[in-house]
Amino acid sequence: MRPGDAQKHDSRSRAVKLLPAVLLAAVLSGCSTTATSTGSTTSAPARTTVAPAATSGSGTTTAQAPSLGVPVAVVTAETEHAVLEVSPRTGRVLRRVAVTGDPTTLAGPTGPVVVCSPDAGTVTILSWPGLRRIAVLHRFHRPEVSAITPDGEWALISDSAGTISTINLTTDRIVDRVWVGRGAHHMAVSPDERSTWVALGETAGTIVRLDSTHPDRLHVIGHIHPRVAAHDLAFAPNGKTVWVTSAAAPYVTVYDAAKSRPVASVPAGTAPQHVAFGQTSPTRAYISSGYGGTLELVDAASHRILHGASLPYGSFNLSVWGRVVATTSLFDGKVTVFNAANLRRRFSTTVAPAAREIVLLRYIRPT
Repeated sequence: MRPGDAQKHDSRSRAVKLLPAVLLAAVLSGCSTTATSTGSTTSAPARTTVAPAATSGSGTTTAQAPSLGVPVAVVTAETEHAVLEVSPRTGRVLRRVAVTGDPTTLAGPTGPVVVCSPDAGTVTILSWPGLRRIAVLHRFHRPEVSAITPDGEWALISDSAGTISTINLTTDRIVDRVWVGRGAHHMAVSPDERSTWVALGETAGTIVRLDSTHPDRLHVIGHIHPRVAAHDLAFAPNGKTVWVTSAAAPYVTVYDAAKSRPVASVPAGTAPQHVAFGQTSPTRAYISSGYGGTLELVDAASHRILHGASLPYGSFNLSVWGRVVATTSLFDGKVTVFNAANLRRRFSTTVAPAAREIVLLRYIRPT
């Protein structure tokens, strides 16, 4: 998430000087070992409950629900201890949900939404749509990043103490925990779910490969030592390559997923932190550089840059859904929305003092 993404890059000192004091603690906090079979859980209403309007009694403020099929942005506002639902058409905050601790990263391409709060040591599961609290799981040290498997049945949680945990999203319980190495942070799960790559840190000198064929029985199968420090990872939609972003170098390294070796590099902005692929156009990759203030649209096959756009400083995280690309700025809380086809900017608006993670979700009527 995702910075936790900005925080530990080599150029961090320059960024910190530009931050107001109220954000300093958030930026420095992160991109923000014993196995257990279950997690301490606080439960709440069922997943299919949707707030109609006005204010609910669970710390959730709502507005009118969006139209069916329209993508909606879900954003972490950690300094406000909240998760926001934001319209990517207008930038209006549709719903504000209180979350334990300072929520930094989240995942939920199909729902539910899984939120990590490292300082609180908790993982919160929210329903989609509605963002109603389903469960709060404890027994983590510092849960950093969540990744939901392509089948939507499992959530993997990295913990900087050195573990990857598996949550069964049917029972909302921790069912597996495996040691991978201290600093476990960003992850990528292959489209066929058989493989997961984990970066050990935000400036990672080691990437751990897991066999995740059975997510409730993870095990380590190998290690990669990248030529430059790695930050985030993303499998291409065809599963044949893994794109590894950098904490310092001005390019993204493309790895052969089967052979675990680099095969190409893609020029990008200063320390390109994150990469995302389009769902409707899987041959398109989007690369963000929060320090460089750039967003690039790249042909995933030829690695040729097709379009570029400017970003608000500190826009590290991004998400793609259909015709929309959206980014969030950790430094000034701006959500910026672009046309996915040509990176034409639609708008940029402030939704919180600090907006760290963003995920675009499709609004679907609950069953």
